[in-house]
Amino acid sequence: MLRASWKSLMARKLRLFMSAFAIILGVAFVAGSFVFTDTLGRSFDSIMTSTVGDVVVRPVAAGQGDLESQPSTATVPGSLVKELADVPGAARADGNITNFGTFVVGKNGKLIGGFGPPGIGVNFTDGPAAKGLQPFTLTSGHWPQANGEVVLDEKTAQKAGYLVGEKINLVSSGTQPRIQAKLVGITRMEGGTAGASISVFTTEEARTLFMEGKDVYSDVWVTAASGTSQEELRDAVAAKLPKDYEAVTGDSAAAAAATDVQEALGFITTFLLIFAGVALVVGSFLIVNTFSILVAQRSRELALFRALGSTRRQVARSVLFEATVTGLIGSILGLGLGVVIAMGIRALFGQFGLDLSGQSLIIAPRTIVVSLVVGLVVTLVAAYLPARNAGKVPPVAAMRDDAILAESGMRGRTIVGTILSAVGIGLLGAGLFADVPKATYWVGAGILGIVLGVALISPLVGRPVIAGIGWIYRKTFGAVGLMAQQNAQRNPRRTGATASALMIGVTLVSMMAVFGASAKASVDEAVDKEFVADYVVSSVVGTPFSPEVTRELAAVKGVDQVAAFRWDQVTVKGSDRQVTGIDPSHIGVLGPTPMVAGKLAGLTTTTVSVSEELAKAEKLSVGSKIDLTRGGTTKPFTVGAIHGDSALLSSDYLLSLPALESLGGPKTDSYAFITREAGASAVQVGRDLDKALADLPVVTVKDQGEFADEQRAQINQMLYLIYALLGLAVIIAILGIINTLALSVIERTKEIGLLRAVGLSRRQLKRMLRLESIVIALLGAALGIGLGVAFGVALQRSLADDGIDVLAVPWPQLGFFVALAGLVGVVAAWWPGWRASRLDILRAVTTE
Repeated sequence: MLRASWKSLMARKLRLFMSAFAIILGVAFVAGSFVFTDTLGRSFDSIMTSTVGDVVVRPVAAGQGDLESQPSTATVPGSLVKELADVPGAARADGNITNFGTFVVGKNGKLIGGFGPPGIGVNFTDGPAAKGLQPFTLTSGHWPQANGEVVLDEKTAQKAGYLVGEKINLVSSGTQPRIQAKLVGITRMEGGTAGASISVFTTEEARTLFMEGKDVYSDVWVTAASGTSQEELRDAVAAKLPKDYEAVTGDSAAAAAATDVQEALGFITTFLLIFAGVALVVGSFLIVNTFSILVAQRSRELALFRALGSTRRQVARSVLFEATVTGLIGSILGLGLGVVIAMGIRALFGQFGLDLSGQSLIIAPRTIVVSLVVGLVVTLVAAYLPARNAGKVPPVAAMRDDAILAESGMRGRTIVGTILSAVGIGLLGAGLFADVPKATYWVGAGILGIVLGVALISPLVGRPVIAGIGWIYRKTFGAVGLMAQQNAQRNPRRTGATASALMIGVTLVSMMAVFGASAKASVDEAVDKEFVADYVVSSVVGTPFSPEVTRELAAVKGVDQVAAFRWDQVTVKGSDRQVTGIDPSHIGVLGPTPMVAGKLAGLTTTTVSVSEELAKAEKLSVGSKIDLTRGGTTKPFTVGAIHGDSALLSSDYLLSLPALESLGGPKTDSYAFITREAGASAVQVGRDLDKALADLPVVTVKDQGEFADEQRAQINQMLYLIYALLGLAVIIAILGIINTLALSVIERTKEIGLLRAVGLSRRQLKRMLRLESIVIALLGAALGIGLGVAFGVALQRSLADDGIDVLAVPWPQLGFFVALAGLVGVVAAWWPGWRASRLDILRAVTTE
């Protein structure tokens, strides 16, 4: 039986490859996501190991969990460095100054890096990293010895086009936004930089640029003497520290930093695994139909096996054996393709600045095992039903070529599908509108339940769609159209399953189209109704910029008011909350903000405005007391106002800029909003603002229209990426339609021969199959758009309080999706139609 199954498998290589292709794509995304994230993790492990000392001394504020991603302004006094160098077990202590907003400007005037990885400015010290590792290796020139000298990492210098000895330009988020220095050396960082740019200055100049000239450091590395462990040194150092400082071992600091980075980039794995799941779910429909084809082709063969004594279990096992081989081959090929995908992702992220080209790809045993298991399990689960049905058919029925998959049991499918849909709706509703943990998982499970439920009942809900298209076919194509409609209705279960594969892709695309259109419409409305400012100043790389820039723009002729705007986070009662720093004296520039109580203009260094929603939840009123914590700094505040929701000021808490700085908040601006003087020319003021920033490529000025365009462009970029990945699901769906039509041709070989014998031309035969394919594709599109619009509306409503408050359904775009689905049907019908037209009429007529 095993030998017969193997021969049968080899006789149908093409169709099995088409089935395996679905597994290849799904497994490739699983493998690719793991390979890339493992490579990313290894790279950051190496980097973090070289950016810590044996013991790291830092302000408590710098090591507080989630706030670590937002650099604290807390510092270590220079006097402490000398004391730490004398601690028993310490060989030396070195103070480090670090700024995460220093970027190099290339010879062409463009910014180097910044689109993700930071631009890091540091002071030079020859102190070793943990375990004696030298973090930097000088490859040419010398280290900075005087103010006005800088050393760059080799990749940044290469991209910028600078050579040792040349004057270079840099921009910074410090008090001096423009820096000009002489390039005196090139360095290489141990473990690479992952796309970050490194600029090394003298300690004195770093203090001037980043620490306002004060004798302070970002942190201190204490190097262990020979024979002293990190733990022993940490304990000795901790005993000497004031209460606002902490000592951590280099190993724990590196591990925590690497974990934080990987968690921050964990969305990459989640994003890719979601599309892997979509590909596998869509592929399962293709596998079901593929093995239905195999069973139909082998009906007489299987009947002979049964007549010769094979049991139902043996027949079913023979089909599952073919599925195992298919799944194994698909998984192995998918694993190989996953490595290629990981290389592509690495190259793609390299374009955005995350350069991992120096790190070899990591293929962990976990990746291999998961890829093989996922591919095999999905294939076997999808092939189980056709295998079981093949074993159930009596030998005599199979010898008569009766249908293997009888059209019975629709009642059970309808019941199960209805229950799945109802449960999915409940899960979706809970995830979107209820306060449940990990709401995204609930939403995902709800969407999957609804989609699978609709797929099960698609033979029923698809009947009116097929009937409507059939009416058009009969009127337009006559008898050929009638036959195409009847063929689509002949096996509604198979037609529904094939259409469902396309339905999944169209559902997700339509959902994202509705969400994207709503997001863009919300941006337009917010800009039109709530933006008072004539211009918006922001960083092109999404990082804060120097407040000196804001002050310079305020001095431009024709400018009336400039309002700085800073985003940050604080902790209240153990929960992280968003806080916005504002300038109360220019609050009108930020647009109308509905006030429940108090006035924002009255905020002081000790008062705070809380959102209306939070005030109700916490039962706060004007005069209530609140403790706000940022890092290790906690300060009491009095509620001075309660604000409603607006496009800009939607944070839980609003503080004046001095109040936010007193908490250790940023001293850099996230945005600045500018209004013109009455009568000032918009064109002239815009030109003067651009001129003021001509040598600062990190900052741009946009008017209202340009700002709205920028926000819409970001949404479009996200949508295009999602559409590209969902295109893989459409490719799998096309293969499913091809398989279904191929099955139709095989099952109707004799019928096709008779039709050809009585005068049906090859062209008419191709048209009949093409129309049948279009019916299937349009059915999938109709179901998908219906579900996608419903999901999109639900998603928009759930985010209405987060700024997506305008519902927009892009009907022209959805109509394009329908037309595209019809084109998919035409493409999918080409090969089966060509093959059917090539059938020999006499042989087809005599086929049993």
